[in-house]
Amino acid sequence: MANPSSFYLTTPIFYVNDAPHIGHAYTEVAADVLARWHRQAGDDAWFLTGTDEHGQKILRTATANGVAPKEWADRLVESAWKPLLDTIDISNDDFIRTTDARHEEGVAKFLQKLHDDGHVYAGEFEALYCVGCEEFKPKSEIVDGTGEFAGEKVCAIHSKPLELLQEKNYFFKMSAFQDRLLALYEERPDFVQPASARNEVIAFVQQGLEDLSISRTSFDWGIPIPWDSSHVTYVWFDALLNYVTAIGYGQDDAEFARRWPANHLVGKDILRFHAVIWPAMLMAAGLEVPNHVFAHGWLLVGGEKMSKSKLTGIAPNEITDTFGSDAFRYYFMRAISFGHDGSFSWEDLSARYQAELANGFGNLASRVLAMNAKYFEGRVPETHDERPADAAIRELAARAAATADERISAFAIHEAIAAVWELVDALNGYITEQEPWALAKDPEQRDRLSTVLATATEGLRALAVLLSPVIPRATAKLWTALGAEAALGALADQPIRDAGSWGLLPAGTEQGQLAALFPRIETDTEK
Repeated sequence: MANPSSFYLTTPIFYVNDAPHIGHAYTEVAADVLARWHRQAGDDAWFLTGTDEHGQKILRTATANGVAPKEWADRLVESAWKPLLDTIDISNDDFIRTTDARHEEGVAKFLQKLHDDGHVYAGEFEALYCVGCEEFKPKSEIVDGTGEFAGEKVCAIHSKPLELLQEKNYFFKMSAFQDRLLALYEERPDFVQPASARNEVIAFVQQGLEDLSISRTSFDWGIPIPWDSSHVTYVWFDALLNYVTAIGYGQDDAEFARRWPANHLVGKDILRFHAVIWPAMLMAAGLEVPNHVFAHGWLLVGGEKMSKSKLTGIAPNEITDTFGSDAFRYYFMRAISFGHDGSFSWEDLSARYQAELANGFGNLASRVLAMNAKYFEGRVPETHDERPADAAIRELAARAAATADERISAFAIHEAIAAVWELVDALNGYITEQEPWALAKDPEQRDRLSTVLATATEGLRALAVLLSPVIPRATAKLWTALGAEAALGALADQPIRDAGSWGLLPAGTEQGQLAALFPRIETDTEK
């Protein structure tokens, strides 16, 4: 029986043939925001990421750099991929490598079961292969080359010539699962998301599925087929299994039962592997299919997909070194509709940093705490008679928390943040309208001043909790300055679904100073 409170979330495991760019970091941040939210909601959350280290592409890259493939993978994992997680504050619970013993052992067990149950057979195979995709290409992704590749067949994704491979392979009888897959998509419309991705998958399967070649003999960098060591496992078949080998498949039945099934975040270019091949593999093994497969769009730079080979790759630290990790996380989660393509520009990042983070949220926090310090000796003021304007803020906080939670459950991260940001904007408007600095000049308005600042302070308390999955560093600083750490406990321990409850921060709580959460950044024109 699956654990009803389980929220097992995965990213794709990334090829270690090169250093990560902001496209990889985008997926990691999205997964991290979801995982942090569910964790703080009290769900049994588990967040997995990792690296894919087998296959011909890795072998060729390592050879080109004069090292063995395992050495190449070790070097990049330690120097680039794990540091990326620190750079953008990723809170993953596990990091799996396909060269881990636990993974290789799990893959062998899975393959042996499929073989023993009659889902695998030997055969000859000849087809056009893309090393970049590590895939025999379907006709829909084979195009005629142009320019230097004129007269050749090239990959529609990588625009590079395909290689004609002819091998004796082992095949997975994937075609036998066509009807079961179509039934799955029909019975569970939210299995593949968003709707555009679901429609694409259904159309692909309706065209007819072919059996899948799952072994290679032309190179040896991979997991040996357990019953025939002259073959290594096809890299995608190997890689997809990380989602189960990381949580104890074949080794820890209790842990596996606790975690599985998963929620997979993937880029739309690898949707077919996760929404067609992967559930067919699981069906063959007698395992539950995932809860959801969510395909997000591409990050575009200059109208093109992020790519190292096309020199459009931007390293995450190019952004974080200037704007910080919170701004990186906020920008990509707020500015792009999750599930659709989105364009990155330095100008938009800078504008949002200034308008939304520095002036919107950061200035709000600074003003309220500064007035509490000035007018109430640095303590949370008391609430007196509530007026309609105060009630509107209280009601909005409850509504924002509920809407954000509902939107997070639907993987609509951008909409969840937008719902919370309504409270940021409303509080700024509330302070402007209530003019606490003017109230402070009239002793007879002391109770009203206290209520206005108590309302604003409680709004900040709610915002610190609701925004902590997105901007964890800034909200941690705000939480401490509000005095909430001492009064209510650690920020990470606050039930996020109750963040909109009112009156949680006790009056009289001692507060501290708050440095600028999002300091001013000079642009080149200002230097």
